[in-house]
Order: sequence, then structure tokens, then C-alpha cells
Amino acid sequence: MYEFIQKFHSGWAYMALLLLIIAVANAAIGLLGDKEFTPKDRKIAIMGLIGTHTQLLIGLILYFVSPLGLSSLGQMSDKILRLTSLEHPLINIIAITLITIGWSKHKKLTTSKSKFKTFSVYYGVGLLLILSRLPWGLWL
Repeated sequence: MYEFIQKFHSGWAYMALLLLIIAVANAAIGLLGDKEFTPKDRKIAIMGLIGTHTQLLIGLILYFVSPLGLSSLGQMSDKILRLTSLEHPLINIIAITLITIGWSKHKKLTTSKSKFKTFSVYYGVGLLLILSRLPWGLWL
């Protein structure tokens, strides 16, 4: 079961990253191009939100069944164990929280520019945080 969840988490990460990159790029293009915020833009943003939330749920399950997760917490001298048991989950939870805040904030905004800006900032920072804590050595 552990191996299936690990492979699913790794495989879904490609989809979640792709959806998030598309959402950030769409928001940046909308902001810089002074475009009107449409239902299509909303759908793109929600797909980025859903992708990252799904990845979080899979990751939380993996965290509790993996030998590199909760059971390794506290072994700070080992870089890989520190990354997988503390840094990766903590930073990604913060990133997904920012993405969720960005989604929530956009609903109260009235102008297209402010919506695109909110998505660009919150989703963009979330994406950077996620990319900063990917276990590249284990993933590729």
C-alpha cells in the first residue's frame, strides 16, 4: 500500500504542478494584458486549487504511512529525512494555505485587474514555495 501511495503522490505532483503553473501563467497574462476576468479564468484558477488540495490529501496520507514521514521527524542531522519529515510537508502546507487564501480573496474583489493580481501573487508565491521544497533527488 505504501508504494502505491508514494507513486500516486509522485505522479499526481506532475499534474498539480502543471495545473498550478497554468493558473499562475494565466493570471500573469491577464494582469499584464489588462484582460477581463472571465469564467474560463475562474475555472483555470480552481483547477490549480483542486490539484494542490488533492496533492495535499495524498501527501498527508503518505506522511503517516511512510518511513520517511512522521516516524523520521526529529532526525534533523540527515538532510533527506529533514526534508521529507519536516521541510517538505510544512512548506507545502504553507504554500497551499496561501493558494487557498488567494482563491478566497478573489471572490470579494470586483475588478479584473485585482483578481488577476491576487491570483498572480498568492498562487505565484505558493508555486515558488512548492518548487523550493520538492525532494528533487528522490523525485527525478
